[in-house]
Amino acid sequence: MSIPDYMQCAEDHQTVLVVVQPVGIVPEDQFFRIYKRIASVRQLSVRDSQRLLFIRYRHHYLPENNEWGDFQTHRKVVGLIAVTTCSSSRDWPHTADRFHAQKEVYSSTLYDSRLLVFGLQGEIAEQSRPDMVFYPSFEECSDVERRVEDFVESIFIVLESKRLDRATDKSGDKIPLLCVPFEKKDFVGLDTDSRHYKKRSQGRMRKHVGDLCLQAGMLQDALVHYHMAVELLRAVNDFLWLGGALEGLCSASVIFHYPGGTAGKAAGCKPSVCQPVDAGKRHRPGAQEVLIDPGALTASGISADTSAEIGRAKNCLSPEDIIEKYKEAISYYGKHKNAGVIELEACVKAVRVLAIQKRAREASEFLQNAVYINLGQLSEEEKIQRYSILSELYELIGFHRKSAFFKRVAAMQCVAPTISEPGWRACYKLLLETLPGYSLSLDPKDFSKGTHRGWAAVQMRLLHELVYASRRMGNPALSVRHLSFLLQTMLDFLSDQEKKEVTQSLENYTSKCPGGMEIITLPDGLTLPPVPFTKLPIVRSVKLLNLPVSLQPHKLKGVLEGNLSNASPFIYSPILMQSRGEERCKKIDFQWVQGDVCEVQLMVYNPMPYELRVENMGLLTSGVEFESLPAALFLPAESGLYPVTLVGVPRTAGNITVNGYHTSVFGVSSDCLLEDLVGVKASGCLVEVIPSLPRLQLSTSLPRSTHSSQATSKEELPSSVSVQLFNGELQQLTITLENIGSIDIETLELTSKNSNKDKMFGEFLSWDLEEAVRHLPLKPGQAVTLSVSIRVKLDFSGQENLLQDLNDDGISVTGWPISSPLRQVLKPRPESKPLGSESGKAEYSHVKSLEAVLKFKYSGGAGKVEGYYRELSLGVHVNVEPSLFFTRVSTLPATSTRQCHLLLDIFNPTEHELTVSAKNNQDLVLHASECQRMAIQVDRFDFESLPQAGQQTPHLSSPKQLEEERQLAHGCQISSKLGICWSIISFASCCNTVQRRSAG
Repeated sequence: MSIPDYMQCAEDHQTVLVVVQPVGIVPEDQFFRIYKRIASVRQLSVRDSQRLLFIRYRHHYLPENNEWGDFQTHRKVVGLIAVTTCSSSRDWPHTADRFHAQKEVYSSTLYDSRLLVFGLQGEIAEQSRPDMVFYPSFEECSDVERRVEDFVESIFIVLESKRLDRATDKSGDKIPLLCVPFEKKDFVGLDTDSRHYKKRSQGRMRKHVGDLCLQAGMLQDALVHYHMAVELLRAVNDFLWLGGALEGLCSASVIFHYPGGTAGKAAGCKPSVCQPVDAGKRHRPGAQEVLIDPGALTASGISADTSAEIGRAKNCLSPEDIIEKYKEAISYYGKHKNAGVIELEACVKAVRVLAIQKRAREASEFLQNAVYINLGQLSEEEKIQRYSILSELYELIGFHRKSAFFKRVAAMQCVAPTISEPGWRACYKLLLETLPGYSLSLDPKDFSKGTHRGWAAVQMRLLHELVYASRRMGNPALSVRHLSFLLQTMLDFLSDQEKKEVTQSLENYTSKCPGGMEIITLPDGLTLPPVPFTKLPIVRSVKLLNLPVSLQPHKLKGVLEGNLSNASPFIYSPILMQSRGEERCKKIDFQWVQGDVCEVQLMVYNPMPYELRVENMGLLTSGVEFESLPAALFLPAESGLYPVTLVGVPRTAGNITVNGYHTSVFGVSSDCLLEDLVGVKASGCLVEVIPSLPRLQLSTSLPRSTHSSQATSKEELPSSVSVQLFNGELQQLTITLENIGSIDIETLELTSKNSNKDKMFGEFLSWDLEEAVRHLPLKPGQAVTLSVSIRVKLDFSGQENLLQDLNDDGISVTGWPISSPLRQVLKPRPESKPLGSESGKAEYSHVKSLEAVLKFKYSGGAGKVEGYYRELSLGVHVNVEPSLFFTRVSTLPATSTRQCHLLLDIFNPTEHELTVSAKNNQDLVLHASECQRMAIQVDRFDFESLPQAGQQTPHLSSPKQLEEERQLAHGCQISSKLGICWSIISFASCCNTVQRRSAG
């Protein structure tokens, strides 16, 4: 016997073996359908008896294994059921001959046989034959199970007669010596009359009768016979049969203790008798085989005496003794090299018993012994089966990694060099079954939870073998998937050289079969989930960016949110408030606009030792229609955190959720979801997209400035202009507004904001928007111009440093100081200049700065209907230099009492030559840093005729404000009377007026 039955278990010793085989040409599917129905009759209750007969079916059984039927009767083929097809009476003789030839194979051991004939009708089928059953077709065979039961009853009758024949003590008759096949030549010429020979024959026969009793459902008698056989065989050192008797004793005890069976089947064999509830308490590990109750033996197996149950309990081994006897039996088997199969099967049976007892460590010792049992020259298929069964048994006792090891050995055996046609598919299937044992899963999500489990080196080896096996199978998609999984999950354990090799292999595979995110389904139903490259590159943070300041939408005050009206009919609902709170937690506090480019910033890191090329990188979104604009990246080796901005355009309005991003790396397309990224800081992923709004672009006649505004430091200005003027000068700023969007601009408003601390007279910026509004609605591509007047009138009278410089030069500065305007300088002006001929080395800077922001508020399209608008800001920065100083003011009487002469000492602080003119007076030329006196004849001023401060401005309440208003009114009156203007001769500029006010 060279091929072991790895599915054997201890309870198989009580079964009778029936072989079911096809004869002639029988469709495979039809045969196994009939075989399944036949095999459903697994046990039979014997008539007029309390016994059960258990049947074990096989559709393939080697005749050489049948030769060991005397050693263990459950190995003996006692029944044969042949299945055949015959369509005509002409073929019947040939079919019958085949059946008889099949019976001849097992003729030495057969008790009975049956032939099931399908398809034959007519005279032959109508003849009554005890060993043949005819059916019209495979569909019309409703009584197959009943026929099988009748067949099993006939087997039991023969079995019972043999048991009675062997069990009866025939005094004076010589007992035949039972032998195993390899012993027959050793017993030739022995003295059959010797006492040793007779005792050996008696011991073997006792063991044989015990097997028959166990098969016949007589557990009590079997135990007694096994005990007696052990004593007889031990005395003559018949080790092989002693091992068989001990194994039979173990099997009978296992059947008694574990009525559910040890094979792990859902429907185990029922015990021949019910096990007492306190059976485990009635014997201890010290129970020995000498506790024999010969009086318990009966001829029929039925005992009316309740002492039979007591005898059975005495003769049954305890669970601990079962294992000890198994060890002893296996040691005896090991003394005979020709009993390797018996030894191996005994190890398997013991392991199954230990698995029920949850004694994994002892079971592993039996399995370790089974590994080294030499069975001679095994075929590759037998080696594969052996390693597979070892793997299943290790799995049964909980040794998962050991189980995976033998499963992998079986997989490698499928493609051994000695096999002419390697079974790569079988190898691949077995390799997949090893994954759980090595703590390996094909789902990448399992590797993002906590620390890495298992031995990474072994796992990488196994994944490489999966890649190679799938390639040899001719399935490149599988190779790409497994190689992608290896790179994604084992990246931290790969050396730099291994990373290069794996990526090169991956690129070679994907050049023929690109990798994607589809689920791969294997023929056996196993599915391989997609493997997104979340580590190529590694993403550390994800941040949704607001639109640029000039494109950010604003909500009109007083316009209610559209979703509040239909949110709930109740004033308060706790469920609704909770859902709103959760939405606010995820929702970002700014909006995107339909049709505008939106940005998401990722901080990424390249873990590879070389430059990483990432192609087709874009956003994954849900909620609204979104057009992602892919980007290509080239990240340097081990780049550190590197900012990447992904852009896209929402095409509809609503709430959009940024779920992740997609990439293409090494030919593998990946959809990386934010929820799968480990340790990623996200600032929220839900943002509202409002309906479309127009886009406005402005250009100015003045050059752009990079000056950072102090007045508007809290907001970012998209653009600003800078100009340098003398105090009092007027400058025109022309602004061109162009609609660069696709929506009509329907409304346009302009406001200004400034936070200057210096006192100004009059408006700093002024404009007329009516002309521009008349061009509305402004179509896409159209433009409109707007003129803004910049006039600065500052009070330089408080410049103590400058006045001190003037006094140091001997210039009197008493009297009323007069404020004067400023002019734009067309070339850079020095921050310092000489003040006079005597102190030309002195330096000073008296430039003041003014800042303001022009805000264009515009709207149109669907966004306007929803109450949204945009603001476009322009910063205006003006540097103001002083133009004229009136250092002394005095009066002289004129010839008329209604007039007087006004004497003004005028100082030119600029570096240019000035011309000063007044009403009815000659022009006065002032050189740089020169001071001269101008006499002007004017009418006397009547300040009492002016309206009192506070009458026109009732909002001014404090005395200081009232006084300032009064002085401003007086200054305007004086300026209108004098009409003083100045101009710089070197510049062709218009005359600029001078405004006067009292010093106060």
